Amino acid sequence: GCCYYLPKEHRLFSGDTLFCASIGRTDLPTGSSSQLVRSVKEKIMILPEDTKIYPGHMEETSVQFEKEHNPFKIESKKNKFTYNVYHVTKAFYPKEDIVQTVDEKQEPLVKIHLPEGTCFSLAPEECVQTEDVQEEKRNVTKKVYQFLSKQTGQELAWGMLTGVRPTKLVMQKIEQGMTKEEIFEFLKEQYCVGDKKAQIAYEIACREKALLDQLDCKNGYSLYAGIPFCPSICSYCSFSSSPIAEWKDQVDRYLDAMIKELKATAKLMQGKTLDTVYIGGGTPTTLEADQLDRLLGTIRENFDLEHVLEFTVEAGRPDSITREKLEVIRKYPVTRISVNPQTMQQKTLDLVGRKHTVEDVEQIFHLARELGFDNINMDLIAGLPGEDAADMQDTLEKIEKLHPDSLTVHALAIKRAAKFGQEGRTMDPGTEITQMVEAAAASAERMGLVPYYLYRQKNIAGNFENVGYAEQDKAGVYNILIMEERQTIIACGAGSTTKLVLPEKIKTSSGKETNLIRVENVKNITEYIDRIDEMIERKEALFEK
Repeated sequence: GCCYYLPKEHRLFSGDTLFCASIGRTDLPTGSSSQLVRSVKEKIMILPEDTKIYPGHMEETSVQFEKEHNPFKIESKKNKFTYNVYHVTKAFYPKEDIVQTVDEKQEPLVKIHLPEGTCFSLAPEECVQTEDVQEEKRNVTKKVYQFLSKQTGQELAWGMLTGVRPTKLVMQKIEQGMTKEEIFEFLKEQYCVGDKKAQIAYEIACREKALLDQLDCKNGYSLYAGIPFCPSICSYCSFSSSPIAEWKDQVDRYLDAMIKELKATAKLMQGKTLDTVYIGGGTPTTLEADQLDRLLGTIRENFDLEHVLEFTVEAGRPDSITREKLEVIRKYPVTRISVNPQTMQQKTLDLVGRKHTVEDVEQIFHLARELGFDNINMDLIAGLPGEDAADMQDTLEKIEKLHPDSLTVHALAIKRAAKFGQEGRTMDPGTEITQMVEAAAASAERMGLVPYYLYRQKNIAGNFENVGYAEQDKAGVYNILIMEERQTIIACGAGSTTKLVLPEKIKTSSGKETNLIRVENVKNITEYIDRIDEMIERKEALFEK
């Protein structure tokens, strides 16, 4: 299109119909008009908001005016359509700010107004009429997906699946007796999932099922203990954690409260088999060695660990791990630890607020091996700011030299609570993320690690997923349990959530049927300490029902 931008003067001239105030005509030499208009508008919207725009035959506007008067908008007839439609649309347009409204009086089930001026409208008669709410939502979402796919020329890696647990869906189909071919066809027909993602979901579901079959999920349970402190808060993180420096004088009080909750939980679960224990956070190794000793000692003294298949301490950040702390962990029946670099690029570690070096990661890993830890996990994040595929490849080469027993690869998810989200940054979902994720899968294969669990998050870069890879006998059982929701998990600590799995579904007060009941502890650390008796009473009430 004919756009002329004068950067020094902050002025843009156009004779094309590109703006909401324009009455000019658009003469575009190649490609579709909508594609070219969209391309020009994307570039315009990153200009300073005070840039003056002269759209042709009209008085001047500004970039700010265009943003305010030409929004990306979704209008739904019913509230039940909003979640899926929003997240599918956001996956196609991750950089756009999307306005969403509900109007029960409108005739179309869904209307979408795209920034380039295109409008999608879904009439009720275009969808198969059904009394099944889930099927109705799926039909609407599929129509939206098909339109957006055609409009953008893209197909999403996971199709129109918006849930965080795609393997859970596949596992259900396996248990219903579906063949592999039937599951692939189901995923393709119902959710537009491609063969590549269907394959990895199927493989992981099969491995998860084999592990879960070893457990008595009905009579067993898992235990989680959360330490909500970190050396510092990483800019991409939105977990419930606080800088340890601000809480140093309160850590013992926090431990007092959590130990009280752990002891009460042990009494509550007498007669049940404890299958896995997970000490997470936060960063558990922000505790001093004597505090860590106290926590682990409490668990050993109060819980029967005879049948525990896995006991994990998520040591996490290298700047919190010392020889003394690792020696304390070795005193107990801990079978698995994590040493999580997230990246092996020093420039990125500095940028995201991690106060350690690449060399620190390597030294702590070798120290853990020296002390006898034979099941070490490492976490990486694909899509961190400023990193490209070459950076990821370099990170993977460094990780391969260490050769962890398991590797968890996350695609960056920017949530509202994280600093990147608060600052309005958004991820670039381009082909580089694809290269990073594929490089990580290839690296895991070279190390003899196979994918064993998978989950997705909202706002995840490139519509990808988080995948755990492990040696055949080193898969993280707790990770599978937390994703598949097959076993009760009792959680202690601030911000933790207990999940009670019932043998049969019940109807909740909202009318929804479920066999999963959640009980949450308060996130605020001070409130958790002060209200610990209430947290315990919540658990007791849950098991009395």
